[in-house]
Amino acid sequence: MDLLISIGAVISVIGLVGIILSILKVRRAKREAANDEELRAKIQAVLPLNLGSFLLSVIGLMCVVLGVILT
Repeated sequence: MDLLISIGAVISVIGLVGIILSILKVRRAKREAANDEELRAKIQAVLPLNLGSFLLSVIGLMCVVLGVILT
């Protein structure tokens, strides 16, 4: 079960990196956007990365919790 905890931690860290990357992309989009429509389009382009990163983080945390419970 230690392997499950380690794999879950790695998956969570990958998800966290994706969340940080999406935050940085949105901050850059806010600086570079000329109008509201352009900003909205750039934020919508980042949305799949954000949701996927949150999904990875949740799956990783579930693996960690499951590994701890089974240990």
